[in-house]
Amino acid sequence: MTRWNALVLAGSRGGADPVADAAGVAFKAFAPIVGRPMIAWPLAALAASERIGAVHVSINADAPALPEGAVAERIAPAASPATSVLAAFEALGAPLLITTADHALLSPAMLAAFLEGAEASGADVAAGVARREVVEQAGTTARRTYIRLSDADWSGCNLFALATPAAAKAVAFWRRLEAKRKNPMAMARAIGPVAMAAYAAGRLSTARAEALIGRATGTRAALVEMRDPLAAHDVDKPEDLAFAEARLGEGGQP
Repeated sequence: MTRWNALVLAGSRGGADPVADAAGVAFKAFAPIVGRPMIAWPLAALAASERIGAVHVSINADAPALPEGAVAERIAPAASPATSVLAAFEALGAPLLITTADHALLSPAMLAAFLEGAEASGADVAAGVARREVVEQAGTTARRTYIRLSDADWSGCNLFALATPAAAKAVAFWRRLEAKRKNPMAMARAIGPVAMAAYAAGRLSTARAEALIGRATGTRAALVEMRDPLAAHDVDKPEDLAFAEARLGEGGQP
């Protein structure tokens, strides 16, 4: 069984953050959820997973100390999530799992499902996604962002697998997509005219999207379907924070 190193993105790029503001903290990653800093929850899930080896946290030098008991090494963030990942990947190598400090509902079961799917795909790089109908089973009223393909509406799950050294090419491409992540049409345009035309016409399938992403990045790319309704629920808004508080207060995750 392959053990993956992990990188948790927890850096702050400055400016107002709605979650940090709602929680009354300077750094979003330390917004309290059931009496613990938000970042403590994904770190606990990673620590409890037999698939995960060393854990690194990309976090600002002036951020608070990591939660007591966290087994993770702090590393300095770069100017953006993609550049932070690229720097970490150059240092840590493959295979590397990427997730975020606001993935408060992450669980060892999600990690196992995602990594098994990524490995089974044989891809250089993989991303976790969940269907709209699965995401909506979680019961939150907070708005989610979906990419509408011809065979499904997908939401990202803040889980990425950099399985081989070739994945560095995909991270470099990600840098160009960062500013477009909430705009599916702009993302399709960056992938190429064929993808843009197919997406605009509602004819871009999941399999075709994987192939076009792979062609654009020069890698073998895969989308790994996540079947846990909570896998796509990160904490981007105060409503998400309230939802995570309610779910974690029930003792069900991670």
